[in-house]
Amino acid sequence: MAPESSTDGDGWVAAGRPAATAVALVVLAITAVPRARAHEEYVVDGERETGVIEFLIEALTDPFVVGPLLAGGALALGAVVGYLLVQPVQRDIAAFRHAMGEYNGFVPWLLRISFGIPFIGAGFSGYFISPAVDVELRLLQVALGFFLLFGLATRVVALVALATYLVGVAVRPELLLQLEYAGGLAAIALIGSGRPSGDHVLQRVAGSPGTVYRRFDPVHDVSRRFQEWVADYERFLPTVVRAGLGVSFIYLGLTQKLLRPGLALAVVDRYDLTTALPVAPELWVLGAGLAEMALGLALLAGFFTRATAATAIAMFSLTLFALPDDPVLAHVGLFGMASTLLITGAGPYALDGRLERVTTDEERLSEAAAEIGSD
Repeated sequence: MAPESSTDGDGWVAAGRPAATAVALVVLAITAVPRARAHEEYVVDGERETGVIEFLIEALTDPFVVGPLLAGGALALGAVVGYLLVQPVQRDIAAFRHAMGEYNGFVPWLLRISFGIPFIGAGFSGYFISPAVDVELRLLQVALGFFLLFGLATRVVALVALATYLVGVAVRPELLLQLEYAGGLAAIALIGSGRPSGDHVLQRVAGSPGTVYRRFDPVHDVSRRFQEWVADYERFLPTVVRAGLGVSFIYLGLTQKLLRPGLALAVVDRYDLTTALPVAPELWVLGAGLAEMALGLALLAGFFTRATAATAIAMFSLTLFALPDDPVLAHVGLFGMASTLLITGAGPYALDGRLERVTTDEERLSEAAAEIGSD
């Protein structure tokens, strides 16, 4: 289920100048300061002295690490296979999908809030998008954030923000830690502002005969034609969100857990996580890294998308409680994208679509068999 077509007066014209100005500001600012810390280093000052190969050898030769990992994988696989064979709660799932479908119109608003607020918070907190990059671009980020929140020139602002992020990544690769910004901002540029938004209000005023504003609005006609053109592509919104969130999970699980075990082990030590769950620290690191990568792969494939999104939200929430020093604003975009998938489902190019068709065909065959039996 894709969100309904948004109606906004984005104002695509004259986008080149603000984008170029933003890019220039970003390059100037982030090349003028020293490099900062990254991700888990938000909450720890150092890391254990251990290499990747050394860590993997030690972990994968420990039966108290390998055993629970294999058991957990087998349990997850068994749950998926068992569900596909039995499908015990189909009516509940259908009711849930229907209920979520009623929120489709709020998806653009949800995405705007999820990235507008972090932009504003980053501007006032003195970092650039990620707490790992101590660069003050207050005016630019606050302006982008407020434009997104109010839904003014939404698509143009989203593209300017996306260009700003991509330039920042080219200069400061640490920004890959907030890779969800690429998918989230691309999704906003695709879907537009929706309602409620300033774009929607201004377009309604500009589209009303006899209004004074109609005479001076330079973008109303261009925006309307663009919306008619892009409407056919808005159905791909869930696909874009899945890709952005899935790649983010895979990147974080791989680079911040499996390829930097010393850093992840320092986090386990910092918060004494082995007391909360008495298992080996190596199991914490491997389990978290593999779980994030599994969620990312499931999202990319569009496999049990709503269940995977709900699991992601649960993981984010547990992380916020388990790591109280982790900045909440750094995760708001992830929450928003996962919540979007709860509403929209997988969208095109997803395994869920194939599974739904198989389920529907089986239901029809069962109904036909029941009718024949009753005759």
